[in-house]
Formats: sequence, C-alpha cells, structure tokens
Amino acid sequence: MARVFDVIEWADEMPNEIVHRFPETGAGDFRLGSQVIVRESQSAVFFRDGKALDVFGPGRHTITTANIPLLINLLGKAFDGRSPFTAEVYFVSRREFRDRKWGTPQPIPVQTPGVGLGWLLLKGFGTYSYQVKNPQQFVTQIVGTRGIYLMSDIENDLRSRLLRSMTDMFGEMKGKYNTVQDILGWLDEISAGVRAKAAAEFEAIGLELKTFVIASLTPSENTAEELRARGLLDAQTYAQLQAADAMREAAQNPSGGAGLTAGIGAGMGIGNMISQTMGSMAQGKQSAGAASDQPAGGLPAVLTPADAARVLQVSEEDVLAAIESGDLPARKIGRAYRISREALLKFLNG
Repeated sequence: MARVFDVIEWADEMPNEIVHRFPETGAGDFRLGSQVIVRESQSAVFFRDGKALDVFGPGRHTITTANIPLLINLLGKAFDGRSPFTAEVYFVSRREFRDRKWGTPQPIPVQTPGVGLGWLLLKGFGTYSYQVKNPQQFVTQIVGTRGIYLMSDIENDLRSRLLRSMTDMFGEMKGKYNTVQDILGWLDEISAGVRAKAAAEFEAIGLELKTFVIASLTPSENTAEELRARGLLDAQTYAQLQAADAMREAAQNPSGGAGLTAGIGAGMGIGNMISQTMGSMAQGKQSAGAASDQPAGGLPAVLTPADAARVLQVSEEDVLAAIESGDLPARKIGRAYRISREALLKFLNG
C-alpha cells in the first residue's frame, strides 16, 4: 500500500526555488485530518484532479471538508474520512526575489528625429525584484505539474517583458530627448515608467514587479553599422555614410600615406561628395518640414574631436593628428580642442 502522508510541509526551502510540489512526482496519499504546515513567507495551494481547491497561508492547517469545501463533492458522500485520497500541495515562496539582473542582449533602437543619424542604439543593464502575488494563478498558469520551479525557469521571460516595456517607453518619450545625455537625465522617470508598464504583464501571471532600476545606458559602439543592418537609415543618410566609408578607406590606404592627413589628399573628391551629401540631406529634411531649423548637414556650430571623428568615420586620434599638423584648424581651450563647422567643411572640400 502506498504511504499515507499525515504531515505535509516544505521545510528545506532553497534560495532559488519559487515553487516546490509535494510530492515532487505523482500524487500524494492524504487523508482528512492530515496536517499542512506552512511557514512564514510561504503559501500552499491544494490541488486535486487538476483543480485548485484552496490556498493556505502561514500556520498549521488540518485538511477537512470545512477547510476545503470542494473536497466533499470530489471524494463522494461514501467517503468515511479514514481512507486515503490522492492530491498535491504546491508550496509557493512569497518572499521578494531581489537584485535580479537584466540587460539588453541586442541594443534598443531609440528615434531622435533631426539629430545625428536620426536614431540611437542603446545598451543597458540594471536590477529588478519581484514577488508572487497570487499563488494559485502563478501555479496554474506558469508552473503546471512540475515538481520544482526555480527562478531561472522564468527569468528569461520576465526580462523579455521588461525590455518590451522599455522599448515602448522610449517610443512614447520621442521628442523629449535628443542625445544620450538628455536620456540620462530621464533615467528615474524611465525606470518608473517601465515598472508601471510591465506591472500589468507581471500581474497577468500572478507576480508583482516590486522594483526596476536602470543602472547604465550607453550607445552601441557600432551604431551606424547596426542601423544599416536593421534598415533604419534613409537613403540620403545611407549615401552619406557610404561616402564617409570610402573616405576612411582612402585615408587608410598605404599607397596614399598613413593617417587621415595623408589620405585626405587622395580623397578630395570623396570629401566634396560628403559635403554635398550632407547638404542635400539637410535640404531634403527641410523640404519635408522636419528639422527646418537644423544647420547645414545637421552639424552643430562647434564640434569636439570626437564629434568630427563620427562625421568623418575615423578615429579620434586621426582627427587630433590632423589638428596638430595644422591641416584641420581648431582652437585649443585648456586641454581640449574645439572645431568650427566651417573649418571642418573647408577641410573636407580641400
């Protein structure tokens, strides 16, 4: 005869367990009068024949038809209270699972109309915490009949829900920021917005999202290349980058000399092409009514060496070499160089 369990408890709760089924496999043989012991920060969901009959909170509970009214219908009137019946108990941890990590496996595209390439690709990471809010709903919808359910079993899904909410949040905030620095100034608001958006998705599976924190947001190092691969660049911007690539290849051609300064002599025509492309791109945007107040080519009046390097699609060291050789006029303020838009365009045009 199968063993009859008179005491049902989850005494050896592991730190990474969310749900523990008793017994782990098959059905348990219980009887009316059996004791269910539920510890602090636990709930116990009583199942029979695939139906949730009751949820017990912390304390010692005795299985009776008074505690679980549905039992009398399932067991039948002839049941004498002494013979065992089969059922399962799912112990659910109600503690808060804190400092869970999230990150962006792929950069998130963020639209910046009229600024730079019109898009940013942002990488980020941070932490979040959650807690089981509705044990019966969580077991029914997520756990199923598994004997043990760990945090690792669900957290890929939770991170996906958070990243979807973050992408939606950036879309709703379009126009409130133009640069990464602007976005960094909104981190608290973005974190709160993502938490509010994702809360409903967590509740739908019986969880509560307690916290969501963005620890870091940085632009992808390969933004231009990734935007091209995703098809997010318009034809004019794409042509501009193609011209910049050609110029960079000319600058790095050993037959033309080393560095940007040597390569620029062989790439005068390419420099003219870049200038013309930037001008036509600005005219196209103005004619469409977008960014009509932007300077020619979308360039700011004053650029840093890093800004100039992004425009030229070369390294910042190449730009500094051109400045120090006198080929690219710049003004030194303290230890930093600043380049006027006119000086950069003149440099491009030879």
